[in-house]
Amino acid sequence: MRGRVLIVAGSDSGGGAGIQADIKACAAMDAYSATAITALTAQDTLGVHGVHPVPLDFIRQQIRLSLRDIGADVVKTGMLGDAATIEAVCDALAEDGQGIPLVADPVMVAKGGSNLLAPDAVATLKRRLLPMAALVTPNIPEAEVLSGLRITGLEEMRAAARAILALGVPAVLLKGGHLEGDQLLDLLATSDSEEVFEGTRIPSRHTHGTGCTLASAIAAGLAQGMVLWDAVARGRSFVQAALRAAPGLGRGHGPLNHGVTVDPARIAALS
Repeated sequence: MRGRVLIVAGSDSGGGAGIQADIKACAAMDAYSATAITALTAQDTLGVHGVHPVPLDFIRQQIRLSLRDIGADVVKTGMLGDAATIEAVCDALAEDGQGIPLVADPVMVAKGGSNLLAPDAVATLKRRLLPMAALVTPNIPEAEVLSGLRITGLEEMRAAARAILALGVPAVLLKGGHLEGDQLLDLLATSDSEEVFEGTRIPSRHTHGTGCTLASAIAAGLAQGMVLWDAVARGRSFVQAALRAAPGLGRGHGPLNHGVTVDPARIAALS
């Protein structure tokens, strides 16, 4: 097992997204994952039915103990919930996570439509968390909030990515899955380069946890010393394979198959 990832995110009682998806994705990439849980959620494939925030001191304690003992090669953040939690996480990482790359998945809305980030926390996310990140991985709705721009196609994705880079983020992976059409475009942008990853949409309602899974798979790759492009390519290929093999559970947006039988050493070749 290579690479250590500290995952700071919410728990999904349904097992398809959140901390549960993060751990499964890291394991599939042959990376070790430790966790700091920010919230407990009661949810199924139909939606989020309850959220129980974790006390801030306990979140900080989880981060501190994990980093001081096990350590981490990369930190990955997911659901943070509100401004106070963002501040607590950033304070803890500033104290014990200096120099550790951060992959920030700006989780704002669950697949079923439930809000997972308080509207008044967006400014705190932009001010505190994003400047600490090595990579941010918004989907289209999240990128629209972060950039203030409407996104309907690739050119708008490019403009939104530039606006997010201007917030102090070195790299943005803007995921295009919410756009219409069978062609799927993801944009990886840095201050001096852009790369468009193309694919064909996989028709399925079992897409719960795709964002968490992708960000954690990328974090695992970076923890293993992969360059950003390779980590993104491998992560995308794993998500595609997990989507194709989804077990079809639940009456709503079901989970992926994180145990898909794809040799991690061969995943990059699927891109």
